[in-house]
Amino acid sequence: MDCIHLKEIRAYGYTGFLPEEQVLGQWFEVNTSLYLDISTAASTDDIKDTLDYRSVIDLIKHLIKTSKFALVEKLAVTIADSILQQSDRLTKVEVTLTKVAAPIPDFGGKISIEVTRSRSVSN
Repeated sequence: MDCIHLKEIRAYGYTGFLPEEQVLGQWFEVNTSLYLDISTAASTDDIKDTLDYRSVIDLIKHLIKTSKFALVEKLAVTIADSILQQSDRLTKVEVTLTKVAAPIPDFGGKISIEVTRSRSVSN
């Protein structure tokens, strides 16, 4: 299966367990892998035969900016499910959502949630 990788999509949002996270907000970063067959697009060189990933970037930024969840797990799953629903071409989506500056005392690292969603196949 072919894959389109979108890296370092950044947006400011208001998801977080602490009240100040939902009021003051924070930066989030998303990396995603979009699995689909790109063989037709590679042959035709026509964007209508693939996934226009600009719409995926816009969707991710919109969800980060407008969602207000207590848990980043909920935001990560919402992003993955929304991407998968956006195009029938996609068979699988992997999303890694990172809190760029987690508000944890004496912790200078990052917190990331990784989720994978696949399209269910009906027989």
